[in-house]
Amino acid sequence: MSRALLLVDVQEDYLASSGLTPHRGALVEQASRLLARCREAGVPVFHVWTTVRREQDRRMPHWRRSGRWDCVLGTPGHAPPDALAPIAGEEIVHKTHFSAFDDTSLAARLRARGVVEVLLAGVHTHACVRATAVDAYRLGFAVAIASDAVASDQPLHADETRRWLAARCARFAPGACLVTPGAPSLPVAADVPVLPAVVLGRDAVVAGRPEATLPHEAPAERGRVLWCVPVADAAHVELAARHARQAQPAWAATDASERLAVVARVATAVEAARASLARRMAIEIGKPILDARLEVEFALALIDAASRRAAEALAPPEPAPSPFGRERRRPLGTVALVTPWNVPLAIPLGKLVPALLYGNTVVWKPAPAGSGVALDVLRLLGDAGVPRGAVTLVCGDHATAEHLLSSPLVDAVSLTGSSVVGTSAQAICAARRVPLQAELGGNNAAIVWSDADLDDAALKLAAGAFGSAGQRCTANRRVVVEASCADAFVARLRAATDALAWGDPLDERTRVGPLVSSAACARVAGVVERAREAGATVWTAPSHAARARDLGDTGAYRPPCIVRCDDPSAEIVQEETFGPVAVVQVAADWDEALRLLNGVPQGLVAALFSPSDECRASFLDNAQAGILKIGSATAGVGAETPFSGWKSSGVGPPEHGAGDLEFYTRAQAVYVDDAPSRG
Repeated sequence: MSRALLLVDVQEDYLASSGLTPHRGALVEQASRLLARCREAGVPVFHVWTTVRREQDRRMPHWRRSGRWDCVLGTPGHAPPDALAPIAGEEIVHKTHFSAFDDTSLAARLRARGVVEVLLAGVHTHACVRATAVDAYRLGFAVAIASDAVASDQPLHADETRRWLAARCARFAPGACLVTPGAPSLPVAADVPVLPAVVLGRDAVVAGRPEATLPHEAPAERGRVLWCVPVADAAHVELAARHARQAQPAWAATDASERLAVVARVATAVEAARASLARRMAIEIGKPILDARLEVEFALALIDAASRRAAEALAPPEPAPSPFGRERRRPLGTVALVTPWNVPLAIPLGKLVPALLYGNTVVWKPAPAGSGVALDVLRLLGDAGVPRGAVTLVCGDHATAEHLLSSPLVDAVSLTGSSVVGTSAQAICAARRVPLQAELGGNNAAIVWSDADLDDAALKLAAGAFGSAGQRCTANRRVVVEASCADAFVARLRAATDALAWGDPLDERTRVGPLVSSAACARVAGVVERAREAGATVWTAPSHAARARDLGDTGAYRPPCIVRCDDPSAEIVQEETFGPVAVVQVAADWDEALRLLNGVPQGLVAALFSPSDECRASFLDNAQAGILKIGSATAGVGAETPFSGWKSSGVGPPEHGAGDLEFYTRAQAVYVDDAPSRG
C-alpha cells in the first residue's frame, strides 16, 4: 500500500500551547522519529502548516474574535522546530482553517504520487488532526494516526476524538508500527509461552490469539523474552464480565464472616508464597529483591487493615425499622480493576480484598508487564477458596482496558495508572455514569530548609528518589531547596546517590535496579537530554556512569541522575519522569518554595525537612497533596490511612482507609412505616 505522511501544524505557535499533552519535547521527539522512519522508507512527506498573512487576513472567525495572530508567515511561530523542518523533495501544504484539505490541491497531489493511505501526526488531535482525518476519509483515503506523535491542549477532547475516529474512519498505532507494519518489537522464540487471554477462575482458562500478543522482555536481560501477553478483545472481556456478574448475587449473599474467612486464607496463601512472589517481581519487572519482599509485606498489611475495617463495618446488626429512614450500605456489583506493573502485588490486593469483602465480584485487567504476577495471585485466590467467577482476569493492552471500562456488565471502576489513562477512564465512566476511583501518579516534591539535618535529608531523599529506579508513584521526583543551603545539600545528595548499589535486581545489595523495559530507558533518556539541551545541569555519579557502559548492553539499566533546573515550566519539572531522576529546584524564600512545591498539575505526596514549627504549620496548611510527610521522603505509605491524590493525581474516593467502604459500597436509604394510618 502506498502511503504518505502528513505532519499537521507542528509549528512553534501551536507547540507553545498551554497544557499541551504530551509535552512539546516528547511530541517533537516522537514526531522526529516518525519523520526519520518515513524518509528512510521512502514514504512521501507533506508538511501541513497553518499560514496567516497580515496583508490578506483569512484567519478563522474565532481567531478574529479573540484578536489572535498566530502562525503569521515569516514569524518564528510559523516555523516548525529544526528537527521537523522540510528537506528537499518534501512538499509544504498551507492552510488557514482546520483541515489539511483546506488546500483543495492536496488530494490531487497525493493521488499523483499513488497514495492510498495517509499517516497523520501533529497537533491538535481534537481539531486539525481530526478534521484532516475526516476529510481524508471522505475523499477515499485510508487513514492511520501515529498514537505516539499527536498532541492536544485539550486532552479530554482529544481522548474522545481518538475513540470517535477509531470507531469510524482511522486506525491508531505507534509510529514505528505504521511505517513498518507487522515488524515485531522483539524476536520471540517458538517455545516462549503465551499467557491466557482470560481466566474465569481456578483452572478455567481461555487461550489468546497467538497473532495478537505483546512480548515481555526481562528488564535485566536484554533479548530474553519471558512470555507473551495476549490482547483480549471485546468478546473476551464480555465473557469475563458475564461470569463475574453471574457470580455476584451468590457471593454478596454469603455471610460476611465467610467472606472474612476466605480473605484470611488469601493472606495465609500470600504469606506462604512470599519468596516466589518476590523473586517473580525481581525477574519480571526488575524490582530489587529487597523492595519486592517489602511489597509482599505491604500487601499483607493491606489485607489485614481492610479485613479489620470490614469486620467493623459488617458486624453491627441493622437498626430497627424507622419511618424516619435509615441508611445501609450495599455492594456496587461487578467492579473492574485496572492495575499497574510497578506494584503488581500490593496494589491489586489492596483493591481486590475490599471489593470482595463488601460483596462485589471483580474483573481484573493487569498491566502487561504485571500479568505474570497476576496469574500467581489468581491461583492463590483459588487456593484460598474464592469462588469461581468471583474474580476473573483479562490480559491485554489499553484497548482491552477500554473494552472493560465500556462494558455494560461493569458497575464501577478502580484504576491505577498514568494521567493519560485517567483522562480516558474519566470520559468512559462519565458517559456510562458509573463510579470511578483513580490513582494517577505523582510528581512529588520535598522541601529541604536550611535548618534541616542535611545529611539525614540527603540519605532519605536519595533512597526515595532512586529506589526501584524511581518507578513508584510516590517516588521523590523533585527537591525544593532553600538557596542558602542548596550547594551544601546537593553535595550531600550526590554523595548519597553515589553510595546506592545499582544493578542486578536479584542481588541482595541492590537498591536501584533496571527500568521495566528498553522503551522506558529511551523515554527517560530523552527527557533528561532535552533538559540538558535547554540549559539544565545534569549530574551522574562517576561510579554509576562507568558501570552504565557495561550494564547498558545487558538490560534496561539507566544510572540515577540529579538535574538542577531553574525553569519551573520545563518539561522535566512539570512531567512525571517515572525513572531514576531527581530534579533540584532552588527557592529564594519560603513563599517561593511553596509555589514550586505546588506548581505542577499533580498532587499525590509532599514532604518537608525542617524542625521549625512555623514551617511545619505553613506546610500542613498550604501543601496541595493528599499525603503529607514531615522528616521523610515522599516514597512509601502505610496500610491504615487513605491513599488519596489531589489535583490531577486522583479521582473519586481514596484507596484504603475509609475509602474502602466509601467506594466499594453505595448508600441506600430505607423507610419502613408499619404504623396504621389514622383516617
